[in-house]
Amino acid sequence: MTNIKYVIEKKLDPSVHTISPSASVTEAISLMTSKNIGALIVTEKERVVGILSERDCARKMLKYQFLTEEVQVHQLMTANVLTVPLEHSVKDSLKLMTDHHLRHLPVLEQEQVIGMVAVGDLVKAIIEDQQDLIQQLESYIDQYGALADATIQDQQKLIQQLQSYES
Repeated sequence: MTNIKYVIEKKLDPSVHTISPSASVTEAISLMTSKNIGALIVTEKERVVGILSERDCARKMLKYQFLTEEVQVHQLMTANVLTVPLEHSVKDSLKLMTDHHLRHLPVLEQEQVIGMVAVGDLVKAIIEDQQDLIQQLESYIDQYGALADATIQDQQKLIQQLQSYES
């Protein structure tokens, strides 16, 4: 099974976008919009302290009626961030995301941010793995299918011969 390192290496844009907890939410939303991403890793002195997603912004700004320019990232971010290392499997990472209703998962190596994966990145990797498996199975069937057919034909001939002895 593919691991997170493979997913990060295959991403079209492996850039990691971070923001300070004291930055304004307006700045965060502008950055997410300009980079066409759904979440930012919130860091302080290169240490992950949270994650801010479009969903956090939309839901929490309405829920708490934060509709001003003064709202800061730390007021809306999710502070308890689940992360994975590079060697974590795609399957286990997707399960973690599903179990915790996450759409983005930061990737850390020795407390340093290496990247971030989204559900779509993991689903794409699983589809690629399954396509590879299907191709291997088709190749196996093509290679050994003729042998199986020949074996069946040999058995049918043997049965006919045995039946002819009975008559």
